[in-house]
Amino acid sequence: MLSYTDLKKGVLFLKDGEVFEVLEANFSRMQQRKAVVQAKIRKIISGKILDITFQPSDSFEEVELERRPMTFLYQHRAEYVFTDPKNKGNRLTLKEETIGDKKIWLKPNIEVICLFYGEKMLTLTLPIKMDLKITETAPGVQGDRATAGTKAATVETGAVIQVPPFINEGDIVRVNTESGTYVERMEKA
Repeated sequence: MLSYTDLKKGVLFLKDGEVFEVLEANFSRMQQRKAVVQAKIRKIISGKILDITFQPSDSFEEVELERRPMTFLYQHRAEYVFTDPKNKGNRLTLKEETIGDKKIWLKPNIEVICLFYGEKMLTLTLPIKMDLKITETAPGVQGDRATAGTKAATVETGAVIQVPPFINEGDIVRVNTESGTYVERMEKA
């Protein structure tokens, strides 16, 4: 069993028969009052986000999940299709609201780690760093290399990130998918 102080970012727990993921958790204590945890949690199945305050008397059942590698194939309407790398005929889908903000980093044939509760696929975990091609950005200005400024660039998945001025279209850059930030240039166009 988990207590209210065990609720940290990324923890999955069972409440009222549903699986929740903690997005944010802040421990607070006011004068002469009991300590509480104010948390932002997300229902894994529906993707609905809730703001809840947990009391010391609250306890939760930790969810036992199985992690399996899956390959992202394609997106059609509001569904994302994945396949098992060992058995290409085994295809599973996730709804757009279940994936959430992670959808902007998905590109075909990328391997992700999916979390399963029994045989039901709940959510996915992306690689922390991914190499993506720059499809659109303003050209760098010659002589403007000494400044530490940034410019907007669109990567092949459609996400917009901030990159240094020397990055051009066609360059392949490494991006941190957790923070959505540029890490380094991997290959020059």
